[in-house]
Amino acid sequence: MTQATSLPGLAQAPGSSFRKAQWRMLLAAMFCYLFFYTGRQTFGFAIPGLKEEFGFSSAALGWVSAALLWAYAVGQAINGNLADKYGGRRIMTAGAVLSCGANWIASFATGFFSLLIPWGANGYFQALGWAPGSRLISNWWGVSERGRAYGLYVFAAGCASVLSYATSIVVIDVLHLDWRWIFRLPVLLMLVGGIVFYLVARERPEDMGFEPLADTGVANSDDATKALEGETETSWQRYKAVLKNKRLLIAALSLGFQNAARYGLIVWVPVHFLGVDWKSGDGMIDPKWITIALPIGMAVGALSNGWISDRLFGSKRYQAIMLYTGLGALTSLWMWTLPVTSSLGLLALFLCGFFVYGPATSFWALCPDLVGAKRSGTATGVMNFSSYLFAGLAEPMIGSVLDSTGDTSLIFVVVLIACSCSALVALFIRR
Repeated sequence: MTQATSLPGLAQAPGSSFRKAQWRMLLAAMFCYLFFYTGRQTFGFAIPGLKEEFGFSSAALGWVSAALLWAYAVGQAINGNLADKYGGRRIMTAGAVLSCGANWIASFATGFFSLLIPWGANGYFQALGWAPGSRLISNWWGVSERGRAYGLYVFAAGCASVLSYATSIVVIDVLHLDWRWIFRLPVLLMLVGGIVFYLVARERPEDMGFEPLADTGVANSDDATKALEGETETSWQRYKAVLKNKRLLIAALSLGFQNAARYGLIVWVPVHFLGVDWKSGDGMIDPKWITIALPIGMAVGALSNGWISDRLFGSKRYQAIMLYTGLGALTSLWMWTLPVTSSLGLLALFLCGFFVYGPATSFWALCPDLVGAKRSGTATGVMNFSSYLFAGLAEPMIGSVLDSTGDTSLIFVVVLIACSCSALVALFIRR
């Protein structure tokens, strides 16, 4: 076997063949997740068409969005543990295939419940992706490089947001198709990504003839013991160990506020910009295309935050989280003051995405840091349950605010409050 382990606390020095395999697994997971958001983050672009055809209110569509987010939250709590038990390769592929099917079913909706039910089911299928992919990555990347690896994984998720926005705009603005095709065409990319991932990825280094990595975690001095325990733990024992970790629960609360801010932007920013005549303002860019600045900022922010948490803050993730969420609150305040047709909106929206989504990298790296890699799938699932529980609570609230005021710029006030809460709670993650 090829030696791929290191002494606890020391950086890995793997051979070239193992290093190539590491990158192959990371890139395979990134490639698959690059297309996952085409299965759920396109919803905001369908809202105007749904309102026009069915007369839905913003609050009603907020509940449809919440159905997906809450089903996603429940799915994360279940599927993270399944990834620890059965491995991430098959589960992540199943998620891509099933989510594609659920999107197509939703595209044939004839009313509220025929939209709500498949979209909610889609939330569960989407939850088959993130934690299993995270589990596979934690098998292949040690603690000294985990921030970078997770940064690239979250970067792929950010690029997935770019792709979901771009493909949606192409459907409605280039191909001039109705809202139903937003649920039909972009998701075909996700189907391809899932199949390629299954063919390329392998679950563990042992599957390719390498030694397993030492399961050292920055925040734990007894991770070697935890690694051995993780091999024989039952599902209940894994859940119990994760839920007893107070720092992880605090991080989950902070992540909940951060994701409420993130989805407040993802779902409602297209509503803020769609239908606006760019010629009426000082900008030279159609506002529909300005929206893409948001997911681009998210992708770059995620990549930078992983590097900062490893290099600048010495893997003290809470510091990187507090820095970005605090700046996310300030940039949201700036965005709120700008007219929708302002040319500065491009920069402001980019920075909103950059700082609001960037901390996700540090949150996910905290999972194996705090509980060890063998429990990282379960920990990721628990964290993501909190994340999407909060996001789902925020959606109907935002919809009701927009219905009662007619002022879509108030989205950014909600994001400001959520980011501020996330930064405050993150202070207590300190180790």
